[in-house]
Amino acid sequence: MSSNNNSGSNKLVIPEARQAMDQFKMEAANEVGVNLKQGYNGDLTAQQAGSIGGQMVKKMIEAYENGLK
Repeated sequence: MSSNNNSGSNKLVIPEARQAMDQFKMEAANEVGVNLKQGYNGDLTAQQAGSIGGQMVKKMIEAYENGLK
């Protein structure tokens, strides 16, 4: 098991990136048709939350692949 100090937390390695990550999350939610609010979103279903996370990963992979070209 990893001895990562951030294990199980929502901390970013670069705290200043929070605003950019929040914007990225909002864009991904909009792309998959999920109404994401600023602040608390505990009323989302697991499927909705998963679709947002999946879209974010898809976009990160695409960005990485485009950077290799």
